[in-house]
Amino acid sequence: MHATVPSALPVGRGLLYVTLAATAWGTAGAAAALLYRGSGLGPVALTFWRTFGGLLLLLAVRALRRRRATAAAPTPHEPLRRRLTRVVVTGVALAVFQAAYFAAVEATGLAVGTVVTMGAGPVLIAIGARLTMGERLGLGGVLAVVGALAGLTILVLGGEGGTTVRPAGVGWALLSAAGCAAMTLATRRLGRAGGGDPFASTVGAFAVGALCLLPFAAAEGLWPQAHELGRSLLLLGYIAAVPTALAYGLYFAGLAAVRAATASVLSLIEPVSAAVLAVAFLGERLTTATAAGTGVLLTAVAALAVAEARGAMAAARSGTPAAG
Repeated sequence: MHATVPSALPVGRGLLYVTLAATAWGTAGAAAALLYRGSGLGPVALTFWRTFGGLLLLLAVRALRRRRATAAAPTPHEPLRRRLTRVVVTGVALAVFQAAYFAAVEATGLAVGTVVTMGAGPVLIAIGARLTMGERLGLGGVLAVVGALAGLTILVLGGEGGTTVRPAGVGWALLSAAGCAAMTLATRRLGRAGGGDPFASTVGAFAVGALCLLPFAAAEGLWPQAHELGRSLLLLGYIAAVPTALAYGLYFAGLAAVRAATASVLSLIEPVSAAVLAVAFLGERLTTATAAGTGVLLTAVAALAVAEARGAMAAARSGTPAAG
C-alpha cells in the first residue's frame, strides 16, 4: 500500500465534480452531430479544435485566477521531473483517448465503438488502480461496475439493429479505453501523492494533446468551410468551453479525492446525458431499451457513489486515509 497525503478536496465535492463533468461530456456528441452537418470538419480536426479551444479558455481562466489571487495558501511543491512526466503522459493519453474513439466509431459504428470503449475503460482503470496504487473496489464496487456496464450495453445496443463488429474498430476502441485509463491513473496518482496544482496540470495536458493532434488534423483538413461559418464557430466555442475546458477541469480536480475506478464508473453518466439530449432536442424516440438501460446504469452509479462517500466518512472517523 502506498503512503498518501489526504486531498484538500472533500470526497463529496469530488464525486459532484466528476458527475458534472460526465454530464457535460454527454452534450459534446449532440453538438458535434450538428457541427458535422455544415462545417466540413473531420473527427481529428474537431478533436484538435476542441482541445486547442479548451486550452485557450483554461489559460484565460488561469490568468484571471492569478490576478485575483491574494494570500491563499501556496500550492505544495512538486518536483519538476515528476510534473513534466505526468503532464506529458496525461496529454498524450488525452489525445489518444479522443482521437482513437472517433476512429472506432468510424470503423465499426457508434454503438459498438461506444460499448467497447466505455465498457473496457472501467475494467482497465480498476486493474491499473489495484496494481499501481493498491485501490480496492470490494464486492459492492465490483457489482456496481458490472451493473453499470450492463446498463450501458442495454442503453447503447438495445435500440440498435444490424450492428456490425469489425476487428479494426474494436482495436481502436480498446486503444481509446487504454488512453482513458492512462489519463485517469496518472491524474489520480498526483492527487494521492500530494503536491501540484490540478488546474495547471490540466492546462499542460491540453497543450500536449493539442500539439499531438495538430499534424493529423492538418492532414485531414483543419479549417471549417465558409458556408455557415458563424454557426460552426459558435458550436466549436461551446464544445471547447463546456464539455472540454469546464468538464476536464472538474474531472481532473475530482480525481484528487475520488478513487480512479469510481470516477470511471461515474463517467458512464455521459451516454445517459447524450440520450436525454437526443430525445429532448434531436427528435429521437425514448425506447424501452433506452429507459431500462438508463435506469440500471444510474442505479449502479448511485450505489458506487454512496459506497465511496461512506468509505471516506469511515476513514475520516478512524483518522486514516481511504484506500478503497
